[in-house]
Amino acid sequence: MKALSSVDSNLVRRLPLGALPLVTHTTALTGDWFADLIRIPGGEMTYREFWSYYQSDLLRQMGEHFAVVAIAAGIAAVLGIAMSMAVYRRDGVSELLIRITSTMLTIPSLALYVLLLGITGLGWSPVLVALTIYALCPIVQNTIVGLRGVDPAAIEAATGIGMLRWQTLARVEIPLAWPLILTGIRIAAALLVSTAAIGAVVLGPGLGNAIYAGLNRIGSPVALYFALSGLVGAAIVGLLLSGAFSIIQKLTVSRGIRG
Repeated sequence: MKALSSVDSNLVRRLPLGALPLVTHTTALTGDWFADLIRIPGGEMTYREFWSYYQSDLLRQMGEHFAVVAIAAGIAAVLGIAMSMAVYRRDGVSELLIRITSTMLTIPSLALYVLLLGITGLGWSPVLVALTIYALCPIVQNTIVGLRGVDPAAIEAATGIGMLRWQTLARVEIPLAWPLILTGIRIAAALLVSTAAIGAVVLGPGLGNAIYAGLNRIGSPVALYFALSGLVGAAIVGLLLSGAFSIIQKLTVSRGIRG
């Protein structure tokens, strides 16, 4: 089977909805894999046959989906935590930062992807930038709330033993606020799992390509298979991320803080 390429995906998306059963000469247009699908006897295939045929593409898309969400959440965590640490002691600036990141979260994802096309082009870049922007709000908000919620007595004790401000922040405030900060990163990652699927409109990575393949094949025997594979795959990615954050929490949050 010939692997689905980005060019093939783009060309297939241009086909009218429901046009798949009417196409008879498609090898030159979208590759051998598409022509082979047309030649299936009776136009029907079981999901087992579908999976054996598209397994490599779907697994690759699942890996890409996990990777793009994890990378974007990591970048947003670094940026969000850094900005929050710089402003959390100033009420006015903190509130402004929260409002800005909250406003960015309200931008429709499809519109943002289109706006980024002229700056980053197609592929991974616009998806990474958009997902990073969307992930900032919960991370910034939880970081600021967490740092402000540290017991003043702990800060006074650290100052009393001669710790400098940055030492107090690094050794006392951040460790105590870390469970709430980590929750913000976890919420951001969960949010990105669904948003990343829309990145297929800019030829981005992930399972959105499978979902759009199903939409572009409405009326064909495999439309439901593509859509369900994308949806179930995204749910699996979400579960994997949730499990990863549970492990990170156990490794980075002390037992005393976990309660």
